[in-house]
Amino acid sequence: MADREIDAAAAALLDLCKAKGLTVATAESCTGGLVAGALTEIAGSSAVVDRGFVTYTNEAKEQMLGVPSETLRQHGAVSRETAEAMAKGVLAHAPVDLAVSTTGVAGPGGGSAAKPVGLVHFAAAARDGRLIHRERRFGDVGRATVRRLSVLEALAMLTDLASGKNPQD
Repeated sequence: MADREIDAAAAALLDLCKAKGLTVATAESCTGGLVAGALTEIAGSSAVVDRGFVTYTNEAKEQMLGVPSETLRQHGAVSRETAEAMAKGVLAHAPVDLAVSTTGVAGPGGGSAAKPVGLVHFAAAARDGRLIHRERRFGDVGRATVRRLSVLEALAMLTDLASGKNPQD
């Protein structure tokens, strides 16, 4: 099923990255590869997209991205610290300019009082050292909606970094 808003955001990001000679990789947990999928849905994306890491389990986050087990133990998979470690891990494991990560509770179950369904942490990192984090609480709006909104947020964060912005939370 096509999503015009996601397609437009992905195409705009790819055009911007092509114009600036930037490459991108993703690290995804709750979105399960949807950010990379949105980008690679667009013809010509191979000029920008290098790879995507789908790290659904803590073990995958540790093994594929180098997220410290201590970070996961102390803060949990759904945290600012883990999202930032995932984004930094992409830069350590892929020869790209920009990285984005998503980790959250898409639902319908799995939430808690501290980490409710709809909570997603995002991080975007640039090779030049810029790092941004965003926390979104989408609410219990359904798994598909949480994941869709997360893809849009991740694409927006990559666009901000590609544009040279360093927006904070």
